[in-house]
Amino acid sequence: MINDIRDQLNQYTTWLKDKTALRQVNDWVEITSPLVDRHNDHLQVYVKQENGSYILTDDGYTLGDLINTGCKLDTKTRQDLLRMTLAGFGVQREGDELIIRASTENFPQKKHNLLQAMLAVNDLFFTATPIVTSLFVEDVAVWLDQKDIRYMPRVKLTGRSGFDYVFDFAIPKSKSRPERLIKAINRPSTDAAKSFILSWLDTREARPDDSTAVAFLNDTEHEVSSSVLSAFSSYDVEVTQWSNREQYVEALAA
Repeated sequence: MINDIRDQLNQYTTWLKDKTALRQVNDWVEITSPLVDRHNDHLQVYVKQENGSYILTDDGYTLGDLINTGCKLDTKTRQDLLRMTLAGFGVQREGDELIIRASTENFPQKKHNLLQAMLAVNDLFFTATPIVTSLFVEDVAVWLDQKDIRYMPRVKLTGRSGFDYVFDFAIPKSKSRPERLIKAINRPSTDAAKSFILSWLDTREARPDDSTAVAFLNDTEHEVSSSVLSAFSSYDVEVTQWSNREQYVEALAA
């Protein structure tokens, strides 16, 4: 089993390297990654060397895209969640840009953190229709509180590769249940499933043997596809569909 997971991680690393493209843009280098956003566009970051270190930025794309599609970041809840999300990845907001600074030694990790922050902010804040005013992660937290389910929010863990991943919630180990690491996925797409599965595979070897991954899937507007459910099942990720969440209370509270 360990060798299978190691092969998967090696394939993932090779895929990242082979599918990354570089282009010089004046004083900046444009890095096009194989990761895609909700428009199926490849995420791009820009890098410039300055005083022996590096500045990496999304050039304002992430927040600009959300604002242009009607998701205003003008409430205290959204501002607080934005700050908490960025802080979890060590990313700063300067105007509408997401920025991180790196040294030669930690450049790969910092680039990874910026890309993960772009994906996390995009998923946390994008709402399909203007009438949707609450955020899915917030909804999950409120529900966990109502059911008196103990948890730790926004837990950052380091995987076997040395990369950091942020899980939305962690439920500590109890006498009857193992540690559970939870990701709240607002738009359960195949790409979102792959992203969570890869983060879980990388983190798994660094956690207790019986640790479990749980995906909270928002199925209130669209039915979750069988391919997404099959992907999670193949890698032993437990699924909690939001419409049926009450049936999972006992297992999560244990």
